[in-house]
Amino acid sequence: MGYKILARDDITTESVRMVVGAPFIARKCEPGQFIIYRLDERGERIPLTIADFDREAGTVTIIFQKVGKSTYHLAEFQVGDEILDFVGPLGRHLDLGRIGTVACLGGGLGIAPMYPKVRALKEGGNDIVSIIGARRKDLVILEEEMRSYSDELYVTTDDGSYGLHGFVTDQLRLLLEEGRQFDACLAAGPIPMMEAVCGLTAEHKLKTLVSLDTIMVDGTGMCGSCRVTVGEETKFSCVDGPLFDGHQVDWAEAKARQGRYVPEEKEALEKFERERGHK
Repeated sequence: MGYKILARDDITTESVRMVVGAPFIARKCEPGQFIIYRLDERGERIPLTIADFDREAGTVTIIFQKVGKSTYHLAEFQVGDEILDFVGPLGRHLDLGRIGTVACLGGGLGIAPMYPKVRALKEGGNDIVSIIGARRKDLVILEEEMRSYSDELYVTTDDGSYGLHGFVTDQLRLLLEEGRQFDACLAAGPIPMMEAVCGLTAEHKLKTLVSLDTIMVDGTGMCGSCRVTVGEETKFSCVDGPLFDGHQVDWAEAKARQGRYVPEEKEALEKFERERGHK
């Protein structure tokens, strides 16, 4: 018996949102945690951050980008189809409490894991300044959802098609140069984006937490695949994270480890496309 897809929509040309029936996970999950899914007996284990949850309905929402064989395969699933394995909640949840004014930055698909954090922080009595960005306007996701829990919301696009022409760091820099004061910063998105955010916030001595999506296999800390160096100590993002002090992360190592299986991932996707008869 698998986990049934109750709702599905293509929120961009590259990203899909699914609502999955998973009452036991919905009952326990908190903002910042993730699940690992496996489509069938031969499928690989893929981690996805929990983008939303409804305890009463017993549902968990995932948002993913079609980038490899397993995510392209999942994108083919429709309402009523079932996912074989849907394991969670995994990882440590966000637990900051009342801290003041928080800058929350989401880049690309990183907006999805940022949304439940923003909601939790706002419900905890914090003032939220959200900055979200994407390559172009049609790839911006969850804008209205983020706006509903933000005191201020800024949008940036790499090509200038919407909002500020630039990156999320450009908007944050403008605010800091205006003299805006923040008590903490959260960032989620591609590794280069999070590294750039941390470079900027370090200049202003602004505490920054990042959400690391390092390669995982089992999600319980046993395999060691997701290890990262934080503050010169080895950590495992699946059990010690995924949130870490961004100023302590060894970004060079994180980037190198993230590219370990690029050739194998490319080969698997090409084989999948040949089998499906499309490019």
